Amino acid sequence: MNGVSLRIFLVCILLVLIFTGFAWRLINLQVLQHDHFSEIAAEKHSIRKVITARRGRILDRNGEELAVNIPVRTVTADGTHIKDPKALAKVAAPFLGMSENELEEKFSTKDPYVVIRKEVSEEKAQDMIRAMEQAKLRGVYLEEGSIRSYPNGEMLCHILGFSDRSGKGIDGIEKVFDTELAGHEGFRLIEHDRKGREIVVYRGQEQLPEHGSDIRLTIDMGLQAIVEHEIDVAYKELRPVSATAILADPATGEILAMACRPNFDPNKFNEAKPEQMRNRAITDMYEPGSTFKIVVAAAALNEKIVDEKSRIYCENGLFQYGGKTIKDHHKAGDMSVAEILQYSSNIGSAKMSLRMKDADYYGYVRRFGFGEKTGIPLHGEITGLVQPPHRWDMLTKTRMAYGQSVAVTPIQMVMGMSVIANGGKLMKPRLVLSKGEGSAVRETEPVREVVSGKTSEFVSSALEKVVSQQGTAPLARVEGFTVAGKTGTAQKISPRGGYLDGRFIVSFAGYMPLENPRLMGLVIVDDASIGASANYGGLVAAPVFSKICGRAARYLDLLSSGTSVAQSAISPEKP
Repeated sequence: MNGVSLRIFLVCILLVLIFTGFAWRLINLQVLQHDHFSEIAAEKHSIRKVITARRGRILDRNGEELAVNIPVRTVTADGTHIKDPKALAKVAAPFLGMSENELEEKFSTKDPYVVIRKEVSEEKAQDMIRAMEQAKLRGVYLEEGSIRSYPNGEMLCHILGFSDRSGKGIDGIEKVFDTELAGHEGFRLIEHDRKGREIVVYRGQEQLPEHGSDIRLTIDMGLQAIVEHEIDVAYKELRPVSATAILADPATGEILAMACRPNFDPNKFNEAKPEQMRNRAITDMYEPGSTFKIVVAAAALNEKIVDEKSRIYCENGLFQYGGKTIKDHHKAGDMSVAEILQYSSNIGSAKMSLRMKDADYYGYVRRFGFGEKTGIPLHGEITGLVQPPHRWDMLTKTRMAYGQSVAVTPIQMVMGMSVIANGGKLMKPRLVLSKGEGSAVRETEPVREVVSGKTSEFVSSALEKVVSQQGTAPLARVEGFTVAGKTGTAQKISPRGGYLDGRFIVSFAGYMPLENPRLMGLVIVDDASIGASANYGGLVAAPVFSKICGRAARYLDLLSSGTSVAQSAISPEKP
């Protein structure tokens, strides 16, 4: 091989090696390191954008919105698109309520995704974007979002509860049904061009969000407004430690309205004090006093230990038993069972309990639902306090008969009195009619039968006399309707044991119309700031009950016969 041929051969070899090197480099970049460089490219030009699920609304039984979502924007920045952080900060500052220095620092990032500010109103966010476009600045983007709002403010706060800024349910219905309300967020992988605009043809993987379900409650906001107003007036006038009112349908167990004082605004839950946030209808227990006399009367009648004609000697108002004296405000000799309820005789109630076996009497107390949770779908419910017979002393049984040595919650008392109103059945309190589209929640079956229809009818007729002019609660009457119910006046228990002088928890539990009860109401006033001589259930709680049920009857167009022109107003089938 001559010199020319050798040089040509060497040049060819060199070219082959060069092209082989280029080919290997190309294969290395395009094939072997494809994933690595794709990730780098994605980091620079692709963003995994979260698509937030819309939280479900909470509605009343008629579709009125109780908890809703207000659209807001989250302002984000892509540092790779920002050329002049200072100019951008100057334009954005007035709209975001942030200092120019703070924004300039945030805009100086090289990260492709930085959250600048959350919960910016739609109006301000769009005005900011327009101002940036006019200034020919880019690098700031908007994401959709929402904040939870409660349009009725303090109304129904203890049932609705609230959710935090992240959207998580913290209390009330918001917490119990957080999973159903929250739904599941989705996402979208998007790519931007060098000007920050999305390249739609290169849109990557996408998963749509699953929006949260709406929750429809048994609450009727018309009735809730009535209850809230009347309990608010009583709270301001009587200045008690607390006040509670509940309105329910005794036939179905549906809670139509519930209000407690003190209360709070769920829109400003961070400002609320602990005592304002307690739903006392389920978290507080109290000695019920004479409202509890329905239990011993119904139990003794149902066991045929007494009947409608039985007469019980009531000792003319003073009864020595177990080394203690049981007193009656209304002094009398022989009284019938109906009269014992009408005049609220402690002695008559105590003597009926003594005629029963301990286990039998205790069994009826439990069958009425006392000493166990009702199962209302709210967090924080307590069981109350009912001691079993082996823990009783000589006086426990007689004291329980007139509502001492036993502690109940307001919701238990509503369900217990409903047993008498609905023909003898214990119902579970209902708060939810439906979850989502077409998923009705039907729980109208009774928990158990407590007493016979005959027994409940007799006790009910006796409770009608309680509201007569001769009974303990004439102020509970509602004009045009027959009302039945029972007063309760119980001394407050001292933390040191015994009772506090001159301080009372008073209540009235009743229902109407007697012929076909549609409304079951309970009013409790804890330690009203009035004289002890006037602090009785019949004088304090009964008038509030009368105002609530009178207005409720007009709202529902109830007829005095117990029928209703607007029968569907509190019907679970109403859409």
